[in-house]
Amino acid sequence: MKAARAGMTTGELDDHGRRLLRAAGARSAPELAYNYPGATCISVSPVIAHGIPGKHVLEEGELIHIDVSAELNGYYADTGASMCVPPADKAETRPKPEVQKMLEATRAALSKALRAARAGRPLNGIGKAVQLEAKRRGFNVIYDLTGHGIGRRLHEAPGEIWNFSNPSDRRMLKTGNVLAIEPFLTTGQGRIREMGDGWSLRTADNALAAQFEHTIIVTHGRPLVLTV
Repeated sequence: MKAARAGMTTGELDDHGRRLLRAAGARSAPELAYNYPGATCISVSPVIAHGIPGKHVLEEGELIHIDVSAELNGYYADTGASMCVPPADKAETRPKPEVQKMLEATRAALSKALRAARAGRPLNGIGKAVQLEAKRRGFNVIYDLTGHGIGRRLHEAPGEIWNFSNPSDRRMLKTGNVLAIEPFLTTGQGRIREMGDGWSLRTADNALAAQFEHTIIVTHGRPLVLTV
């Protein structure tokens, strides 16, 4: 994310991500698992997930979402964040107030979700925490996008982790569960639509949205956060 600047293309930013992965001896997980057309997912609003890196030239203040998942020595991890593109000569830019508010709310929702991720507690508590924080701050969750179990595969048990309360979900968290927790908050209705490229997912109403994600290991106390 530090490399993102106005004037560069999403493809150039993806190339930078690929070099970082190779330097660490890691491989792009979506390429490996799904033959995804990029090393990283770079989504330009209103696309919120699975955006394909390419020729799009980033503009100052543009809201983008970078999702990086990688495999190293047979293990997977997943992380992501939203940001506003800074000008070419600065490290950061000040987002518009409504965007800044949404970014702060999504970070807070992730923090609340991590607090809810404790062994012996309902997995549904994660989604409940996200939804309550979103509502408290005046936003909605995206119902169609979820977190997931992760470990030896990019997606594995305990399965999907919703960002809303689902009382019918009776799963319990266990010590050692590895989870990719990723709240998605929006100013809109919380639904998405797949675009014609077969990958990119945008908000159905073109509303603003944000995402932050960490991979964690569940314990009886604070989870171990594996990503930065």
